[in-house]
Amino acid sequence: MADASVMQSKPQKEAHRPPRRKSRLIRTWNRNKALWLLFLPCLLYYLIFRYAPMFGLVITFKDYNLFKGIWASDWVGFKYYRMFLENPDFWPLMKNTFLLGLYKLVFGFPAPILLAILLNEVRRAAFKRFVQTVSYLPHFISNVIVASMVIMFLSPTGGLINDLLAGIGIGPINFMNEPGLFRGIYVLSEIWQHIGWETIIYLAALTAIDPQLYEAADMDGASRLRKIWHVTLPGISPAIVITLILNIGKVLEIGFEKVFLMQNPAIYDTADIISTYVYRVGMVQGNFSYGASIDLFMGVISLIFIYTANWLSRRLSETSLW
Repeated sequence: MADASVMQSKPQKEAHRPPRRKSRLIRTWNRNKALWLLFLPCLLYYLIFRYAPMFGLVITFKDYNLFKGIWASDWVGFKYYRMFLENPDFWPLMKNTFLLGLYKLVFGFPAPILLAILLNEVRRAAFKRFVQTVSYLPHFISNVIVASMVIMFLSPTGGLINDLLAGIGIGPINFMNEPGLFRGIYVLSEIWQHIGWETIIYLAALTAIDPQLYEAADMDGASRLRKIWHVTLPGISPAIVITLILNIGKVLEIGFEKVFLMQNPAIYDTADIISTYVYRVGMVQGNFSYGASIDLFMGVISLIFIYTANWLSRRLSETSLW
């Protein structure tokens, strides 16, 4: 009888077993098919253009020859990493890249936050939309055009800025040939070009703040500045922390195009950065292994920066990337 009861209980247990993982995946796919299809182009983009090229990083440890191919080229180990670290230009390049990224972080990061808060305080919807549109448009302008505009506006002969200075009795200044002015010019152009686009994140975060908090602040007699300090900023602080962490990770990732177009031999002391150096040694001179080694080295440094920033954020606040 005991054996019979055991035999009868087995089918019952099997009947009550949870569905197999495969069937769960199929149901999940059928339930979220539209969302997966929307996500598919993004996934393919990262697989094709981000992850697949990582296999080519092996050339950083090889003396890559275009005719031999990647796998047939001679293995040299850390030769090109040592070459870069022992290069006399290593520290000047690191200094220029770090300072340019630091200035961009210090002055460029708070700018969209300030603009978002100011737009949030505007009560006229038409004026608010106009300012948003005008601030967004430069983001869609090519870096080539932006660099040309900067050079044209700052030209000592016929440039708009020098014409304005001439009106108050100041002689023409060749801004683009002054090494000490390059970083400021670059950072200002970056702020003007991207401030509106980066504001979108904070405007979206502002919509999530409960309006009752502002009503309570009004009942307590709080001024507009007090409401910004005690309600608005705490409400968007998670978005601020996340974007700050990501921006710290990109301190050394200065875009190549604009710097290359704006620099000239007279300002190499401050305008020559890692990306322009990689272009010269990697693309112009054809030393692909050396250029790839420098890029991978900078990627590792950026990873250390973002991991450290995230660790500090997790220790000091409740917001972090992971």
